[in-house]
Amino acid sequence: MITSMSRNSWYGKMEEKDYYNPPASFANGPGIIRVTRDLPPAHYLFRINSFSLFAEYESIEKYESGVFGAGGYKWRLLLYPNGNKKSSGEDFISLYLQIEDTKTLPSGWQINVNFKLFVFDQIRDKYLTIEEAGAVKRFHQMKTKWGFDQLILLECFKDASNGYLVDDSCVFGAEVLVIEHISTWDDMSILKLPPVDNCISFKIENFSKLDKECYESPLQTVAGYKWKLNVYPYGDGRVKGDDALSLFLEYSTEASGVPPKRSLYVKYKIRLMDQISSKHHERSIDSSFEEDSLSWGFIKFLSLENLRDASKGFLVEDAFIVEAEIILISKPNCD
Repeated sequence: MITSMSRNSWYGKMEEKDYYNPPASFANGPGIIRVTRDLPPAHYLFRINSFSLFAEYESIEKYESGVFGAGGYKWRLLLYPNGNKKSSGEDFISLYLQIEDTKTLPSGWQINVNFKLFVFDQIRDKYLTIEEAGAVKRFHQMKTKWGFDQLILLECFKDASNGYLVDDSCVFGAEVLVIEHISTWDDMSILKLPPVDNCISFKIENFSKLDKECYESPLQTVAGYKWKLNVYPYGDGRVKGDDALSLFLEYSTEASGVPPKRSLYVKYKIRLMDQISSKHHERSIDSSFEEDSLSWGFIKFLSLENLRDASKGFLVEDAFIVEAEIILISKPNCD
């Protein structure tokens, strides 16, 4: 007698995972992991009574379980009670997961699956769990089943002390995780901008008379996006004391019309121009501009002492010039 049951109709200990090593008889092969746990399989169990009849009637090469659902698809287990002799399974039990109803699937279908197979230890009330480490198997028209040729040695399986065959009865199971295809793609490129029209410039005049905390440059277009420079002549408030110039590049989402939450990677330089000998003071930065992070730069870009030092050429006729040069930028190929 063979009985199939769903996960909810099998009463076992509903505990958290409690792994320990299975008997040495089930040494793991390359890439195969065998552990035991308390928790029953999530999707399917079936019981076989009178298992010894399979040995008596060796003409019964395999048994196909009932159909069960998991991940939106139909499946069944294929059991070779005397081993799949066509695939190195002699002297073992072989067990496979097979997809069903493939005629209803679209042309060219393929389904990626991570699965575990189970054998119930009826003495210890635990489940031997067999899986291929980290493996995702691709089911398709030419390959509709995956599993284990050498699930368990028949000799070990039939040893009553191991608990897998008790009163000529045994239980197998399956847990199936379908890995869904990515349904949304975001296509983008990284562009290296030519050294023409890739700068945002801002001249601050009457430095000695400035009385506002922040000065914003007019919006300027680079690589199809709108930008502005935010200049804090005496620091942006996070600087202790009025001792540093703060500079930030800000990206305007409203003017650029970029969809919310789209991240824009930018590699750029912020510089303070040396108006005498072109020995500019500059710093490089890589930033991701997104909806909640639209402004990036330097709190302490340059000390006010250095800014005021006439020999450095930054402050000429009470005016200085700041500039942002965009070198690399990400660009969506489609929105």
